Amino acid sequence: MNAEVIHVYFMPGMAANPKIFENIELPSDKFESHWLEWEIPLKNESLTNYAKRLSKKVTHDNVVLLGVSFGGILVQEMQKYVQARKVIIVSTVKTKYELPKRLKFAKYIKVYKLIPARAFKDLDFLARFALGKRATKRVELYKKYLSVNDAHYMRWSIQQIVCWDVVKPLEGVVHIHGDKDLVFPYYHIKNCITVKGGTHIMILNRYKWFNEHLPKLILS
Repeated sequence: MNAEVIHVYFMPGMAANPKIFENIELPSDKFESHWLEWEIPLKNESLTNYAKRLSKKVTHDNVVLLGVSFGGILVQEMQKYVQARKVIIVSTVKTKYELPKRLKFAKYIKVYKLIPARAFKDLDFLARFALGKRATKRVELYKKYLSVNDAHYMRWSIQQIVCWDVVKPLEGVVHIHGDKDLVFPYYHIKNCITVKGGTHIMILNRYKWFNEHLPKLILS
């Protein structure tokens, strides 16, 4: 193995499988891609402990961590336990201040406890929760990549997102965000690389942008 190869670990969004990265192609002479998958959290497991546990799946040093949506929040937590040369987050937030008001409100009413377990078996519900109610046209595309419909995992994930209490951005994090994101609206986001017309699922439908720009962002 070429010692100069950079290992890039990809973490998908909430309830999604790593196939969302199937069209992401990095030059094989410089990079090696690794897909991480969600595991069912332990009972009452904190996000910190979950991140520490999942970090054991990272078997290289000086890696790049790239996470999408909730996966972006997770890789920011994982960097505490992984020797990472760079953390790249996509379609997500860096602090609790970038969360939309509806999610801040959800924290106080504890919405994650109110959703019936049967709802988490409904792919339409999962897709609309992940993308926002107005993202109807994109629901069918996203449903293809949803694979985790365990009620405990879903309630835990929603709780971790709405209760994430980070107030200061991770130093050096590279944040890529679409200005048409309906889940984490662009007007709440600070200091990011803007993808014009990019939505919350731009990792799927704007993959050519990522294939063009990721290598430069990693190496810069």
